[in-house]
Amino acid sequence: MKILLATVYDYPHLGGLSVHLTTLKAGLESRGHEVDVVSFTDVPKWKRDGIVRGPAFLLNKMKQGKGYVWTLKRRQDELAILIKEAVSKKEYDIINAQDVFTTFAALESNVPVVSTVHGYLTFEGISKGSVIEGSPEAAELQEAERKGYKATREVITVDTRIKEYILKETGVTGNMIKNFIDVESFKPEIERRAEFRDTYGFSQDELIFFVPRRLTKKNGVMYPILSLPAVVEKFPNARVVFAGTGEMMEPMMQKAAELGVSDHITMLGAVDHSVMMQYYALANVALVPSIYSAGVEEATSISALEAMGSGVPLIACAVGGLKEIVDSGKDGLLVEEQNVEELSDAMIQLLEDPAYGEQLAEAGRAKIIEEYSHFAAAEKYEAIYLKALKH
Repeated sequence: MKILLATVYDYPHLGGLSVHLTTLKAGLESRGHEVDVVSFTDVPKWKRDGIVRGPAFLLNKMKQGKGYVWTLKRRQDELAILIKEAVSKKEYDIINAQDVFTTFAALESNVPVVSTVHGYLTFEGISKGSVIEGSPEAAELQEAERKGYKATREVITVDTRIKEYILKETGVTGNMIKNFIDVESFKPEIERRAEFRDTYGFSQDELIFFVPRRLTKKNGVMYPILSLPAVVEKFPNARVVFAGTGEMMEPMMQKAAELGVSDHITMLGAVDHSVMMQYYALANVALVPSIYSAGVEEATSISALEAMGSGVPLIACAVGGLKEIVDSGKDGLLVEEQNVEELSDAMIQLLEDPAYGEQLAEAGRAKIIEEYSHFAAAEKYEAIYLKALKH
């Protein structure tokens, strides 16, 4: 098949959607399909800045949320042009839209469309402060979700809760295919820990917790800092390393200073996905401390899958798709979200008993190979595409 993957967001960029697209493309190509990607990044820069982003900034000054909705619609318009251009040059069998407004853009091409739903557009906008809960803008986004899910030929969701949400809101039954990773890229490289620590300037005797998360509220990134004082009291060489950017960075650093643990925190900022494996390898433990925020739950976290695939013991919060990924005590540890004491206890436990951590890591890697390989996921996506073509 000739397949076009499309999104109104940037690609490539730092984040789960970009990883999903890259990994799905590789999996589908391994099965002999021809795959292209079109995204908002392909729009000329002057249009992205002058026609889409600039006016949206001004509209948001007038009313919070107004510019956010406006920019999504303008992204849709620009992507519709790009998709029509792509379709005029190549006869695609199917377009896999990665979000609601891409679905609308793709439908204009008259090529069969399948939509992958990675989250809750409206509630995530509310959670990050882009839209006000109960506002006309929030209602408009929710209505767009309903229309988009009904208009596409097949819906794919990345976890059970999103599938249930779409069924409840629209009556549409989605196809649940959990997120996945490139199991050949994310594999255990623990024997190179010393090498990678030298490369990135970390001491060999440090006990490193790696948090591969955008610094946004729903990712719970404040909680490793709140939990760190109790850990440092027992292990003075403990360090938490954050890879990501976001609006929580400043309050996180303020809290670290207030708690006296600033010297035990490293903020890497944005880290290219191609070197993330090296950071997993240099860490003793990976943390995915997601929380509930404005009704939003973590889906099948790619960060958690990559940690487990890399052979690093994982501590995660028991929310959303993380509860589906981790069998607590067998292939990772789950703790109650926003529970500072429980998180610090789990962090201390894995430092006190590294053999137990290794046992969890080995079981985690085995689960990833069996259940979350990009090769297996590509086969499932192919089946949905074929199903859509029969409509």
